[in-house]
Amino acid sequence: MRTHLTHWGAFEAESDGKALRSVRPWSQDPDPRDLLDNVASAQHHPTRVLRPAVRAGWLEHGPGTGSGRGNEPFVEVSWDRAIELVSAELGRVYSEKGPSAVYGCSYGWASAGRFHHAQSQIHRFLNSLGGYVAGVTDYSYGASGVLLPHIIGVTPDQVMARATSWEVVSDKTELFIAFGGLSEKNSGIGPGGIGRHVARDGIRKAVARGCRFIDVTPIADDTYKEADAEWIAPLPGSDAALMLALAYVLDAENLADRDFLSRYCVGLDKFLPYLRGEVDGVPKDALWAEKLTTIPATRIVQLAREMAASRTMINLSWSMQRQQHGEQPIWLGVTLAAMLGQIGLPGGGFQHGYGSSADVGLPLRVSSAPSFPQGRNPETSYIPVARISDMLLEPGTQIDFNGQRITLPKIELIYWAGGNPFHHHQDLARFREAWAQPATVIVNEQFWTSTARHADIVLPATMSIERNDYGAGRNDPSFFPMHALTAPPGSARDDYDIFAAIADKLGRAETFTENRDTMGWLRHLYGGWRTKLGERGVDVVDFDTFWEAEKIEIPIIEPRQVLFSDFRHDPEMHPLATPSGKIEIFSSTIAGFGYADCPGHPVWIEPDEWLGSTGPYPLHLIANQPKTKLHSQLDIGATSQKSKIQGREPIRMNPDDAAARSLEDGQVVLVRNDRGSCLAGLAISASLRPGVVQLSAGAWYDPAPNDPSFCRHGNPNVLTADRPSSSLSQATTAQHALVEVEAWSGEVPDLTVTVPPELIREV
Repeated sequence: MRTHLTHWGAFEAESDGKALRSVRPWSQDPDPRDLLDNVASAQHHPTRVLRPAVRAGWLEHGPGTGSGRGNEPFVEVSWDRAIELVSAELGRVYSEKGPSAVYGCSYGWASAGRFHHAQSQIHRFLNSLGGYVAGVTDYSYGASGVLLPHIIGVTPDQVMARATSWEVVSDKTELFIAFGGLSEKNSGIGPGGIGRHVARDGIRKAVARGCRFIDVTPIADDTYKEADAEWIAPLPGSDAALMLALAYVLDAENLADRDFLSRYCVGLDKFLPYLRGEVDGVPKDALWAEKLTTIPATRIVQLAREMAASRTMINLSWSMQRQQHGEQPIWLGVTLAAMLGQIGLPGGGFQHGYGSSADVGLPLRVSSAPSFPQGRNPETSYIPVARISDMLLEPGTQIDFNGQRITLPKIELIYWAGGNPFHHHQDLARFREAWAQPATVIVNEQFWTSTARHADIVLPATMSIERNDYGAGRNDPSFFPMHALTAPPGSARDDYDIFAAIADKLGRAETFTENRDTMGWLRHLYGGWRTKLGERGVDVVDFDTFWEAEKIEIPIIEPRQVLFSDFRHDPEMHPLATPSGKIEIFSSTIAGFGYADCPGHPVWIEPDEWLGSTGPYPLHLIANQPKTKLHSQLDIGATSQKSKIQGREPIRMNPDDAAARSLEDGQVVLVRNDRGSCLAGLAISASLRPGVVQLSAGAWYDPAPNDPSFCRHGNPNVLTADRPSSSLSQATTAQHALVEVEAWSGEVPDLTVTVPPELIREV
C-alpha cells in the first residue's frame, strides 16, 4: 500500500504493477473527496494515448496545414520517428523565426508533483532551446492578479498564502460574508495537491461558536451546508452595485472607521464624492442598488449595519472577477473591509479565496517544497493568457495591458504540455479558428482530449501514478514521496524523458538534463532544499528516509496566522508594497493609465451582457467549476461520468424557468446564443435564482462536424464571449453569458470524445 498525492487529495493504493486495484482516501484526511475515484477508472480508458501519433495531413504535407486539425485521422509512429519529426520542426522554427514564434504556455493544473510539473518541464525545455512567448496572469484570478498589487501591494497568491487561518476564523469571526459563495467543491482542490481538507471543520466550529454566514451568490448551494448560510441572491453581474451601496450606508451612517482609513489607506477623498453622487449626480445608496441587484434596500441597509457591529470577514471568491469589469467587486471588497477598519484583526478583514482552493486558510510553512527549476526565458514577448485567440488571429496588433502597450507576436509553432485550452478558453468557435493558424501544434498528452485531437503531433505522456516524484500543495505542510504505482500503458513516457530525447537530438541535452535522470533530480533538489532549511535551523530527514516514509511535515510558522497583522501593528515599519505604502482606495497609478473601463477608484460599470439589459436571451448562464472533476481533468473517470445526463454535462435550472419552457428533469436540452450552442442534460433545482442557469465547464469539447460552434457534450465555452475584463488585466470573462434553453427535438447525436480518434498504424 502506497500513498499518492493529487490536486483533490491524497490516497492510498494497491497495484498489480499494471493498474490500481484498490484506491481509498488517505487515512489522515478528515474530509476526503470522491474525485479520487476518477484516477483508477480513467487510467486505462479507451481514450488513453498509447503511442506517438501524427495528424495524417501534417505527415503528408508538412507544416502549415492547420485547417485539418480536429477533422483528420492520426498515424501512429515509432518514438524514434516522432522525436525526429518534432526535433526537425523545432529546429526549423527556431532557426528561421526565432523564439518569438514559439508559444509555450502550458497552463497550470497538470498532474500533481513537484518535479514532473508539466509547466516547469516544458518551460525549462523551451528555455534550453532559446526561449518562448510566455503567457502571463491566469484564468483563475487574472483580473485580481493585476489589480491587487496596485491596491494592496501583494499578488493573489501572496494574499491566499497569508490568509487568516481557519483556526482564527473559527475562534474570532462573528459574521462571514461570502461574496460569490463558499464552495465545497472548489475548496476540495488545491494547486499542487492537498493532504488534509480542513475548511469544513473550521466552518463547523465557527457556527457552533455563533458565527453567522451569509452567502451572496445566485446559487444557493454553492457553500457548505454546515455554514447554515443566509442566501442573498443579487442579479448576476451586479455585485459591485451591492458593495457600493453597503459602502454608502457605512459612510452615511458614520459607521466607517475614520481612524483606520486615515492611518492605513489613501484615496478615500477621491472615492467618497463618487459614492455620494457628487460626481455624477447619482448617490450609490440602497435604493439605487435595489434597482440593479433586486435585493431590497432595507436588507442592504441592515446588512451594512450588521457588518459594522460584528467582527466581519469579507470573502471574495475567485469567481467574482471572472466577469466583465471583474476588478471592481474585488477592489470594493477590499474597500469595504478598510471602511470597517478590521483589516489585520483576528477574524476580520478580507480574503480572496476561502472556498476557492483547499489551501486558503492554511498557515504559511517555513518553506515550499523543492521544485524543478525552469531556467531563464530570454524571449521578451508575452501575452495575457486569455488573449490567445487574439494573438493567433491578429498578430502585430497592439493591446493595452497593465499600463503597457504590447504587440501580439506571430506564432509559427505551439508546444503544449499539461492543460486543455479547449476546456478553459472562451468562445471556442473563434478559438478553433485561431488554433488553425500556426504551422504546427505539438502536444504531450495522456488522453485524447480536445486539445490532442486538434494537434499535429501527439506524444503519449504518463500519469502521476506511473512515475516517481514528490509533492506538497501550496501552503500544505504534508510533503509526500510519490512512488510510481504502475507501469505506463502502451509506450507512454514521462514528459522529462520526452523532452530529454528531443533536447539530445537538438544538441541541448546537457543544458536540459544536467546529466541527471529523474531519481538523480529528485535527490539533487531535495538535498539542496534540506541544506537551505538546515542553514535556517530547520532539520528535515535525509532523502532516503523521506523516500521510504509515508510523508513528512514541513513546519509552519504561525498557526494563528492573520492577514496583514504586521501592517496593522505598525504600518510605518511594515508598509505595503504600494506607491503610498498603504491600502489604495484610489490608485494614482491605475488612474494614470487612463482606462475608461477601469478608472482610479472602484466604480459600477454596467456589463455589456447581463439581465439588467434587454435582449433576445432571457437566462443568465453561470459557467462555474465542476463538482465531479478538476476543470476537464479525467472527464472520462467514474465520478465525472456518474454526473452526466444521457452522456451530457448537466445544466441546472430553477423550476419556474423550466415550467415556463415545458422542460422536464433529465431531458436533453439545447443551450444557445449568438456565439454558439451545446447540448446538456437538464437538472431542475430550486437552488438556482430564477433567471439563472448553471452549466459547469469541464466537458471535453465535442464539436459537430463542420460546426465548431456546436458542442454535443455540453462545454459552455461555445457560449461565452472572448471579451476581456478590462484594459487593465485583459482577463477572462468566461463565467457569465446570456443564453436561451429549449428542448432538443432531434435525435441525440453520439459523442466522439469518449472514444479515440481514427488511428492508422504506420507501416
